[in-house]
Amino acid sequence: MTNSTARLNATLQAFDDANRQDPNLETDLDGKQRPKELLYAERMSAELAAFAPQASDELQLAARAQHIERWVIPRADYPMDRSGYKRWRVTLGQHHADRACAIMREHGYQDESCERVATMLQKKQLKRDAEVQALEDVICLVFLRHYLDDFASKHTEEKLIDIIRKTWNKMSEAGHASALEIDLPPHLQQLVGKALGA
Repeated sequence: MTNSTARLNATLQAFDDANRQDPNLETDLDGKQRPKELLYAERMSAELAAFAPQASDELQLAARAQHIERWVIPRADYPMDRSGYKRWRVTLGQHHADRACAIMREHGYQDESCERVATMLQKKQLKRDAEVQALEDVICLVFLRHYLDDFASKHTEEKLIDIIRKTWNKMSEAGHASALEIDLPPHLQQLVGKALGA
């Protein structure tokens, strides 16, 4: 194992240690209760490995830190309207970037790598930066694969179709191709079909 690989693995582990503190639990596919953001981080890394197996260390770190310590900034702390939602998302993005960079520096990463991860986590240059776009594709794929069904139980069909369309519009052509390969249950396939006008 090279020094850079050991450093990457140690930093990913440190991200996981932070997310292991999440008081919110979610049931995984094996029926085990897991810290919610730790499970999400593992899903992000698995999806990235399938979608972009040659991903840079920085992209791997950004994927694992996408929701790092998300629970410390609750949605309920912001007004429950569109502007409140946007402010919450911006604040979250800054927090994820700050925490990821702090942990990266503890493990010997230079400012250039930290700033690269921060750029990805804050979605800067989306559609223009290939790695930022790849991260967004992975976020969307994880949502469709693991979280759409739960959303479907809580929202109207009209709202779901709008969410799927917005998700689709954020993705690249490569992301679309991967999304169409996801083996969704029939009721979700039907929803996606309606959203995409199929």
